[in-house]
Amino acid sequence: MSIDLRFGPSDWDRIERDYAAWWAHELDRPLVQISGGERDPRVRYGPVLNFYARYPLDLPAEAAIATITPHLEATRWYGDAYPTSWVNFGPGIMAGFLGAHVHPDERSVWFSPTEEHSIADLQPACDEHNPWWQRVQEWTRAALKAWDGQVQVGCTDIGGNLDIIASLRTTEGLLYDLHDAPQEVERVSREVTQLWLRYYDALDALIHPVCRGRDCWTPIWSHETTYMLQCDFSYMISPRMFERFVVPDLATCCEHLEAGFYHLDGPGELPHVDLLCDIPRLRGIQWIPGDGNPPAHQWPDLLAHIRDRGKLVQVFVTAQGALELVRAIGGKGLLLTVSDRMNAERARAFLAEIAAA
Repeated sequence: MSIDLRFGPSDWDRIERDYAAWWAHELDRPLVQISGGERDPRVRYGPVLNFYARYPLDLPAEAAIATITPHLEATRWYGDAYPTSWVNFGPGIMAGFLGAHVHPDERSVWFSPTEEHSIADLQPACDEHNPWWQRVQEWTRAALKAWDGQVQVGCTDIGGNLDIIASLRTTEGLLYDLHDAPQEVERVSREVTQLWLRYYDALDALIHPVCRGRDCWTPIWSHETTYMLQCDFSYMISPRMFERFVVPDLATCCEHLEAGFYHLDGPGELPHVDLLCDIPRLRGIQWIPGDGNPPAHQWPDLLAHIRDRGKLVQVFVTAQGALELVRAIGGKGLLLTVSDRMNAERARAFLAEIAAA
């Protein structure tokens, strides 16, 4: 399958150079990702489901990917944006790999235990024939074959350690387990982490030989191994529990990855910020304020604190929000993913505004 992206080797050379400098804290400006584009009236753009778990398991992945390609061709990437498409089977699909029921709908993908059992009975293991694991690999291979390295294929959202366990035990069940059976939670966490690394390595072994770099469900390009780590479950636990049950998993993953990032999701996770910043090999933090809270650019003190602790920062912002944030705390160490769609002329003008801010 041929694909025309108007994004060639010299563009990828620039992406590799500037992201490498950003990761090394040597880029004196923020990375700014902008996209836009117009649809060609001669092209038929079919619908693309937001979560690939919604496609029938017997539909060939190649057929679904063929519907994605025209949308990619209609997109233009400006600033530090680049062609990317991640394998979206929902947040924490590893729970499906481990046997949980998978329930996709238009809003998200949900997971539930296949049967009731205690935390002591949980014995997570890799089943190479699991249909969801097979499907994610099939989809990844098909995307790589169709786009042949011109599009950065992103790793699926494997999930966060306790989030995966909550899908196998229910959230309420795991909350009780933290109090009633903490040593069993630690055991299962260690086992899930080792399986997480196994799944990550298997997918990276597919992606890396074809693409110049890596990314995942968020567009942060890296030549090195990278992933957006997370623990949304931590919204409900204390820093003391976070330190005991979450930090060891994150530290293990960061030892394995060369460019680990963390998805800080909402004010309920703010008590854990300094524990995250204490993880030596964690390279950065993505701040998502969550619905009903002030947008990301209105948290300059938080973002400056994270950066002052030596971590990189990614935020999703409007164009105006990006300008306000850079004017407030400067741009070094920031990755600004801008939601406003722009044409080439507007993108050039906006990038000049950011440079002058």
